[in-house]
Amino acid sequence: MSFESLRVRGGRQLNLSKLDPEDTSLAPGGKRRTEATFPKLLGELERLQELLYADRRHAVLVVLQGMDSSGKDGTIRHVFSGVNPQGVDVASFKVPTPLELSHDFLWRVHKRAPEKGHIVIFNRSHYEDVLVARVHDLVPRRVWSKRYREINDFERELREEGTTILKFFLHISRKEQADRLRARLDDPTKQWKLTEADARERKFWDSYMEAYNDMLRRTSTSYAPWFAVPSDYKWFRNLVVSTVLVEALRALHLRYPPPEIDLKSFRIG
Repeated sequence: MSFESLRVRGGRQLNLSKLDPEDTSLAPGGKRRTEATFPKLLGELERLQELLYADRRHAVLVVLQGMDSSGKDGTIRHVFSGVNPQGVDVASFKVPTPLELSHDFLWRVHKRAPEKGHIVIFNRSHYEDVLVARVHDLVPRRVWSKRYREINDFERELREEGTTILKFFLHISRKEQADRLRARLDDPTKQWKLTEADARERKFWDSYMEAYNDMLRRTSTSYAPWFAVPSDYKWFRNLVVSTVLVEALRALHLRYPPPEIDLKSFRIG
């Protein structure tokens, strides 16, 4: 099963309004078949992640972006449920601290890039600096507009040093977002997740879609591609992310390193 058609072709005009967030046609078996085979897929991811950790020649950066309630936390929880936490880290970028603001906008991001053998997941990322910063006029246009090039250069550097970069835009509909926020409001175990920003940011939906269109078009590259994932259905979202990740890990041709000791002379007392 391939999700190559969800890869964003950089430089081409993009209109997210034409991407159906409910589209699951790339999973012809539907939810039932996906849920039946998903444990096997996760088992393969667990095997490859262990191999990546042992191999130590490559690193993997997974970037998750999307509107509030698009499922970034849920993706991490479901897709990475079986991996060894010793080799996987999650980084979440909040409002910059005064120290971070005193540096260039990528300074704090570069420090969280994965070391060889590791997978790092960015739950939101450096792309906030061409999304929130743009929508809310936190910096002038002349500042955020040049960040696309700076981001591409940064990701190219990571790729040339052995980091595989996979970026997923979790695309949900405005209606689905409203339904998920209402579900949180009605569930005492999830009410703590709600913030005033959840309601406030919905008013900027169209501005965010315009910003996402430009972000995807200008920063999806051969070395750091974006996948625009229809995410109204969580099972389909999880299938896409896990499948793309497994295929990328397989393409690295990972191998276990040779032992550092002479096995023939090794004795256990």
